[in-house]
Amino acid sequence: MNNTGWSMVIVALIVGVGLGYMVWGGSGSSSTSATATSTVSSVMSPEKEVALYTAMQKLWSDHVFWTREYITTFAAGDTGPATAAANRLMKNQEDIGAAVAQFYGNDAGSKLTDLLKQHISIAVELLNAAKKNDMAKFNDANTRWKTNGDDIATFLSQANPNWPVATLKEMMAMHLQTTTDEATAALKGDSAGSIVAFDKVFDHINKMADALSAGIIAQFPDKFK
Repeated sequence: MNNTGWSMVIVALIVGVGLGYMVWGGSGSSSTSATATSTVSSVMSPEKEVALYTAMQKLWSDHVFWTREYITTFAAGDTGPATAAANRLMKNQEDIGAAVAQFYGNDAGSKLTDLLKQHISIAVELLNAAKKNDMAKFNDANTRWKTNGDDIATFLSQANPNWPVATLKEMMAMHLQTTTDEATAALKGDSAGSIVAFDKVFDHINKMADALSAGIIAQFPDKFK
């Protein structure tokens, strides 16, 4: 899905809260829509919505920032900084899980944390295999990484009907691909290419964070009044 597509998803989710639609395909008359929009705008709290968007963007920005820190220090052979970055990155997965637990409970938060830590651990395997040019181990890890991405998408979609599994799988696949491009450039010593790739990583992860926030608002409108 292109940038316009993601924007339309996010707008549809937000508007769906106001119109009382099924976000992925509802309908209604223009007069009813106008009345519903007016009513909802008077009770929803923009401050609470903005706070969620901001918090979600911070969590997922940290996710890709600390991933980049690990990639660049690992590629440079800086073991100490790479280990510190890996530890901070694992803490970020706990932070994301804790944020989800606020809406879906501690069990869901713990499950997401576990899936995300697998996501990071397998990525480390990929980097090690790539650096050693061990294609057998790389291909094995890459297959498991993609499966894990699908598992994360499936888990989230089961929690929130406003997050279609196909859309989330596409989001996760894009996250994996852009991160792979970033890491590949870094391992080749292509600093400029790695920066260009990271710009794409960062842009995409913020779109993903916004889509997740919009889905939460659509599912729990009473929490944003």
